[in-house]
Amino acid sequence: MNKIAVIGAGTMGNGIAHVFAMKGHKVSLIDINQEALEKALATIGKNLDRMIKKEKITESEKRSTLSNIQIFTDTKSGVENADLIIEAATENPTIKKSIFKLLDEHAAASAILATNTSSISITEIATVTNRPDKVIGMHFMNPVPVMKLVEVIRGYATSDEVCQQIMDLSKAIGKVPVEVNDYPGFVANRILMPMINEAIITLFEGVAGVEEIDTVMKLGMAHPMGPLQLADFIGLDVCLSIMRVLFEGFGNPKYAPCPLLVNMVTAGKLGRKSGEGFYDYSHGGKELVISKSFA
Repeated sequence: MNKIAVIGAGTMGNGIAHVFAMKGHKVSLIDINQEALEKALATIGKNLDRMIKKEKITESEKRSTLSNIQIFTDTKSGVENADLIIEAATENPTIKKSIFKLLDEHAAASAILATNTSSISITEIATVTNRPDKVIGMHFMNPVPVMKLVEVIRGYATSDEVCQQIMDLSKAIGKVPVEVNDYPGFVANRILMPMINEAIITLFEGVAGVEEIDTVMKLGMAHPMGPLQLADFIGLDVCLSIMRVLFEGFGNPKYAPCPLLVNMVTAGKLGRKSGEGFYDYSHGGKELVISKSFA
């Protein structure tokens, strides 16, 4: 699988493109927004420069990596002859299914169709294609060039051969793949998101403040960042979306999203991406300043 197509030039998409291109794969990075594509290339370049400063790669390797990436605004042209297509678009079932329907029409019959979804059913996405045996989940972690884990999620119809190919490919690009089955939230978010939601409930009920909650988890549980800071980093809208997938998928009230999380997303307080969440990032994010809402 030398030719890789990546759908979506956002944070996850450009990270996935970066990793494959650095390992010598020819990558088509596809997005309907030309500006997003140019921004993605600039981000990849900056990340490679950071690696050069740390003496992890050379200037020659940077040039080689960037030369392996082509950008496209037309999906049909971008996926032509791709061996593997990885969708990294918005975490929305309707959007993902419309993309997979389009990919199924234009990709080679032999192409594997993967999604970077963090919670949406692989089986459900596969139903809009004529190749459910070739549909699989590849859940990369953010930031993709740094984080080693890839959750490889088998849909109900995913073949053993396709699963093994993706496991092998993940190892070849320096990742550690873990095979899991297709149930709401898979493993990572089935465990992580309820913890984040519980931290928000703890704040909502006045048990402790933002800084106190995060400090307890960092110093007491050895987490690199507290759950509220992590929620801001992921995006509160994404956290809410995943909690709703868990709640609807299991029908268990323990997965009900905290009302505070719902209100913050409704108010547009999404975390780093909007400039404010549990922390205020309007100063540039150089230091954590607790949002005025919780001061």
